[in-house]
Amino acid sequence: MSILSALRLSRAPVAAFMAVGLTWGCIAAMAPVLKARIGVDDASFGLLLLGTAIGLSTTLYVAPRWDRRMGRWALPAGTVILAAASMLPAVAYTVPLFFVILMILGATSGLTDVVMNARVSEIETRTSRSLMNVNHAMFSVAYAVSALLTGAMREAGWGPGAIFPAIAMLVLATAPFQMMQVAVRDVGNGPVPRLPLGLVALCGAIVLIGFMAEATVESWSALHIERTLLGGAAEGAFGPAMLGLTMAVGRFSGQAVAARLSEIGVIRIATALAVAGVLIAAAAPTPFVAYIGFGLMGLGISVIGPMGLALAGRLSLPSQRTAVIARVAVIGFIGFFIAPALMGIGAQTFGLRWAFACVAILLAAIWPLSRLVREGPIRR
Repeated sequence: MSILSALRLSRAPVAAFMAVGLTWGCIAAMAPVLKARIGVDDASFGLLLLGTAIGLSTTLYVAPRWDRRMGRWALPAGTVILAAASMLPAVAYTVPLFFVILMILGATSGLTDVVMNARVSEIETRTSRSLMNVNHAMFSVAYAVSALLTGAMREAGWGPGAIFPAIAMLVLATAPFQMMQVAVRDVGNGPVPRLPLGLVALCGAIVLIGFMAEATVESWSALHIERTLLGGAAEGAFGPAMLGLTMAVGRFSGQAVAARLSEIGVIRIATALAVAGVLIAAAAPTPFVAYIGFGLMGLGISVIGPMGLALAGRLSLPSQRTAVIARVAVIGFIGFFIAPALMGIGAQTFGLRWAFACVAILLAAIWPLSRLVREGPIRR
């Protein structure tokens, strides 16, 4: 199936993936401004980013109920709320307020995230087509566009009070395209089948590491380029933009590669690329070399998360597949929001170069985990 036909088939969740990408691309490119405005060090800034994880944890319980109650309106209504929340960083002048705003962003983003992934899964089940990679690719495209646009606005002299509302309007513009009919859900009272916890733990760990690596670069690449390598605002914004662009390329091509190799094979090749990329970025003497590193890393980590989710689905029983994928995704989402805080502590203690080197070590752990998934008794 061509990319265009896949995009047409899943156009409603595609629009939602773009909304989330626009939101976080702007926040990543504005990280140096937000950090300087509240006047905190690297470790404190990283810990403040935990606010997004706290907000996200609430949606893990709220999102399923929101989806059941709102039905076809759940996705566009959630995006409207996200658009409103995405304007709040413009008024984040103090540390407590910044933390609360991050909690709100985590909650609203997580609400949309859970529902849009459920919509993709629903369409895949109905059509027997693989659509997850192309949807995640559009997140990466929107993320990169938002980061570049934000960098351009910063270079033109725009402040947070103008940049965040401008991106929020783009987020809001995606909402009308997110309406779709949803399947009637059977919420019976039968016993819940026992899940294969070993499979959830191992695949969850792979997705967790992939999302953690992605989140560290999204949140800290601009600071690395501007502070460590003395780049300008536009150069700093191009760091997360390069990651987003190459992740989009990796995800668009991921289906073709996966057709020739197993999920484990794709994950291992992707891990090797990502490790090489982050080491290049860590040791880079100039922003240009860092872009090469972030680009290689983007190609690698782009498919680790989606392939980890696909592996979990393939190895689970059909009756348990949705529950298994949901739990693996939750583990990954938590890592996505915890990682920037850990990166901040590492940057404060060892410097950004060594902190990025630690990301390479973390990624390398995927290799032994992938062996356990393939060889271990994971169905119990």
